[in-house]
Amino acid sequence: MKEVLPKDYGRPALDKQRLGQLIDMVKAYFILANPPFNVSDWGGERLTGDKRWRYGVPPKGNANFAWVQHMVHHLAPRGIAGFVLANGSMSSSQSGEGEIRKNLVEAGLVDCMVALPGQLFYSTQIPACLWFLARGRRRGEVLFIDVGKLGRMVDRTHRELTGEEIARIADTYHAWRTHETGYSDVPGFCKSAALDEVRKHGHVLTPGRYVGVEPQEDDGEPFEEKMKRLVADSVSSKPRANGWTRRSRRALRRWGSGRVL
Repeated sequence: MKEVLPKDYGRPALDKQRLGQLIDMVKAYFILANPPFNVSDWGGERLTGDKRWRYGVPPKGNANFAWVQHMVHHLAPRGIAGFVLANGSMSSSQSGEGEIRKNLVEAGLVDCMVALPGQLFYSTQIPACLWFLARGRRRGEVLFIDVGKLGRMVDRTHRELTGEEIARIADTYHAWRTHETGYSDVPGFCKSAALDEVRKHGHVLTPGRYVGVEPQEDDGEPFEEKMKRLVADSVSSKPRANGWTRRSRRALRRWGSGRVL
């Protein structure tokens, strides 16, 4: 981390008040963080007037946007921050979180959002996301990347992204951010969305809302024939414990034969 610090920073004779002032003055060009998710007992009731809450007071029961604004507060001009948060941070509107997210977007700080697959972490099975914030941005767009379906299972409970997949994510963000000609939207994977589009989605930052669906290859089988085959397979299969009722199976037979239900 490259920081901008006063010359007397680090002297052992500094008192606690001065040390606090110096820490507050720290500005970093690069921040990488993995804060704890959804912390409820973070002491928010004692910090309601904190000057870091420029974009809104974080809810007392969840520290996610306290972490976000703490990092924004310590970003130097043209600084970049990248951090991991719970998926709920992209869409929650409870206790003012939606308003804080909106203010961050409208301030031009949100650069890129990446939706990750589940089971990447040893401490939690829930899927998480990556936030990239940047000062001094010149474009009125946000890059959305969805890698929720990527990765491979390395054991029964843990998934890993391959080196090629990580390189694809990094190369996509780099090409987009540096305006290189190699960037283009890829349905189901990435989308550069204008702020107007983000506003239409209520400033929800879930990539799946923007990237669309990956094109499916046409296997050449006509829809009517495929539907009859699938219905026949379903009807002939052995019912499960909570399985099909007779009425359901009759309905499927009529559907597969093209008759009106």
